[in-house]
Amino acid sequence: MNMHSVPAITDLPRFSLLGMTAIIFEAPGAFDLDHQRRIWAMADIAATWPNVREAVPGMTNLSVLFHRPLADPQDFGGKLVELWNRGVSKDVDGRNIDIPIIYGGEGGPHLQEVSEMTGLCVDDVVAIHSAPTYPVYAVGSHAGYCYLGGLDQRLFLPRRSVPLLSIPGGSLSIAGHQTGVSASAGPSGWHTIGSAKAAFFDPQRDPPSLLAPGDTIRFHPEKVLM
Repeated sequence: MNMHSVPAITDLPRFSLLGMTAIIFEAPGAFDLDHQRRIWAMADIAATWPNVREAVPGMTNLSVLFHRPLADPQDFGGKLVELWNRGVSKDVDGRNIDIPIIYGGEGGPHLQEVSEMTGLCVDDVVAIHSAPTYPVYAVGSHAGYCYLGGLDQRLFLPRRSVPLLSIPGGSLSIAGHQTGVSASAGPSGWHTIGSAKAAFFDPQRDPPSLLAPGDTIRFHPEKVLM
């Protein structure tokens, strides 16, 4: 891991309170790894400040939790903006994880739908989806779930018009410019194209989450079912 400086961009960052004991900082600019590295660096630095209980990196945002309510939220938010404008960045030498995937079939019921919406054949959807190395930007939403960058723009799709009440854990889905694997069962508005058997969260494991920010994923097509 090393830290270095990059030029600040011109768009304006924002911050707002989350209740009485937390604040969220929202970064401006592109959804890309360079901006996410700046969020990782901010989290490390903010975690050392007085009264900070935890600094949690999200997708181009940072949530900071406090032991006590802030006396001056505007002053603290201003410090986060100053920190962002410094352009400090963090490189993480994370692990590379290969995740076997069964594309299509019962665990990937929307694969054919995605093929039709993108104008690609099923084999091309699988080939394009499994080609990149996906960086883990953040862990959140639910325990063990990873927000990934790197989806090929040919697979960018809007969310489903009617969300699903529940998909099983291990479901591989895409929506917008993201893809990810559900770590546990729950509702979803994404297009599910496959399934993984990997345990992304296990409370008996140390650490419980399989992946951490800075790790990378490769999806390995184990089978393609029609």
